[in-house]
Amino acid sequence: MSIFIGGAWPYANGSLHLGHISSLLPGDILARYYRLKGEKVLYVSGSDCNGTPITIRARQEGVAPQEIADRYHQEFESSLRKLGFSYDIYTRTDTAHHHKIVQEIFLELLEKGLIYKKEIEQSYCEYDQQFLPDRYVEGICPNCGAHARGDQCDYCSTVLEPLELLDRKCKICGHQPTTRLTEQFYFSLSSLQTKLEKYTEAAEKNKNWRENAFSLTKRYLKEGLLDRAVSRDLPIGVSVPVAGYEKKKIYVWIEAVSGYYTASKLWAKETNQDDSTFWDSSTTSYYVHGKDNIPFHSIIWPGILTGLEKEALPTHIVSNEYLTLEKKKLSTSKNWAVWVPDILERYNPDSIRYFLTINAPEKRDADFSWKEFIYSHNSELLGAYGNFVNRTLKFIQKSFDGEIPENDIPTTIQDKVKSLYEEVGQCIETTSFKLGLEKVFEHVRFANKYFDEQQPWLQIKNDLEACKQTLASCVYLIANLAHVLIPFLPFSSSKVKDMIRIDETEWRPFHVLSQHLTHVEPLFERIDQVKIAEERERLTKQLLD
Repeated sequence: MSIFIGGAWPYANGSLHLGHISSLLPGDILARYYRLKGEKVLYVSGSDCNGTPITIRARQEGVAPQEIADRYHQEFESSLRKLGFSYDIYTRTDTAHHHKIVQEIFLELLEKGLIYKKEIEQSYCEYDQQFLPDRYVEGICPNCGAHARGDQCDYCSTVLEPLELLDRKCKICGHQPTTRLTEQFYFSLSSLQTKLEKYTEAAEKNKNWRENAFSLTKRYLKEGLLDRAVSRDLPIGVSVPVAGYEKKKIYVWIEAVSGYYTASKLWAKETNQDDSTFWDSSTTSYYVHGKDNIPFHSIIWPGILTGLEKEALPTHIVSNEYLTLEKKKLSTSKNWAVWVPDILERYNPDSIRYFLTINAPEKRDADFSWKEFIYSHNSELLGAYGNFVNRTLKFIQKSFDGEIPENDIPTTIQDKVKSLYEEVGQCIETTSFKLGLEKVFEHVRFANKYFDEQQPWLQIKNDLEACKQTLASCVYLIANLAHVLIPFLPFSSSKVKDMIRIDETEWRPFHVLSQHLTHVEPLFERIDQVKIAEERERLTKQLLD
């Protein structure tokens, strides 16, 4: 089976924060799991280096957009690598390769009559003497009254045109823009309404999308799909490949989502492999992103693929709700965020992965608080999982000179582990990552209870064989718990495998052969609770800077 996983492409205009990671992390869990299952996996993403936010940041800093894109693309690669993201390819949208294939997609849709020219009124800033791309216009959403950008209201998820905004302002200078006539290219989404309705109905029947994706997509379909502008007067990006229109750029509606396809083609080129199996009807695909990106993945991208007559429409849409910070909405403009490069300097990447999964906003908004983050690390990762691993292996090291006892494992424990693989696998495949991790930690608690009830510290004095049996069972549990946790906590799982010296690479229960333990060390270190106040103070100070 071919598994395609597309992670959303963050704008390379500022550091990643925990909200980004919360919405992207499911992609890595899926990729690691399916590789263990032996499936053919292609996991792609990259940095969006063509977006309006980059040119805005460049203007603010007085530097070239390329400098901003380079800086943050490199930072993204570093942060994602440190967090254990295992992309098969992580690229960027300003490569010649991406530009070429996006232009090919544009021309094919144009040839099929799905892209057409249209004269429209567009926002124009008399002060800056330029047409304003959608994200250069800000104002009040006419639907809900919240502050919104010219392409979408993040508060109510309404897709907008800049001229629909109330009290419009130019993002660059703050002046009120006027309007001027210009010619742009439009994607005929309305002509695909019936096909996309049938596609959405089939997806709902299979229950492969998150509920927020269904409700929002059905809302757009009920309102009637509108044709969307797919060219804009932008300073950077993919040039429209039509004579006389080269100064216009292909807009994000087509350009950014096509990155999944262009990244796939780049992977095929760089690895000398065939990527066509990831774009046929037999492919299972997962598109992983935040709530604000739903229409791009449930309507725009399926519309483009339908227009290109590609059969691999998204099968799973993994759209998280929002992550809040200390009960308040994340705000990059106000600096109310936990920045990824910063948190990685001080905390274990598995601690971050654990918290963002066990508290994932899968069905409703979830909150990141420093108190809960540190408590969950100390009680679950250190106190439950780390403690079970450490006391078992330290006991073997002290009492058996590090030699793992080799005994038959009771059927009851084997059955329990077998069901764990089945249940967690099912949770991951159906994108219930939080539930999957909860099931693993139910077994961690069972393992600790088993150790306490068997009392190997007494057995070693009274019944040596019973003690060996207990420890063999505990090592069996440790090895399989660590293996099931690879998709969730790859770093600590790797440490366990090194200590027990195992190299199992398939998703299945396995026994540990008798051998000598190596360099037994704690998986996690306790975080002093004084850090809670320190981190909150850091947040407040950051807000004032």
